[in-house]
Amino acid sequence: MKIYKGNLSFENTESDLQDLFEQHGKVSEVALMMDRMTGKSRGFAFVTMNDNAEAGAAMTALNGKELAGRTLTVNEARAREERPRPSGNRPYAGFRR
Repeated sequence: MKIYKGNLSFENTESDLQDLFEQHGKVSEVALMMDRMTGKSRGFAFVTMNDNAEAGAAMTALNGKELAGRTLTVNEARAREERPRPSGNRPYAGFRR
């Protein structure tokens, strides 16, 4: 089960999240979302746990918990929404000179 973890401190690392979730079960993957331009955390991550019971226990235990001065949001991740691709001759449809 893939779990969304939001409202993270920008100082949190993937290791911090792995350690936190492993208190509730085996973690198979942690993906901390980073800003492409700055290389800094965007304040949210996805944690994948193979056992749904362990994932449910982790979500219940960690939602609303404070970590590094921030109240965490933890819930099941939703499927990624498809976004329309830019069309026309311009490679970046929103860019104007």
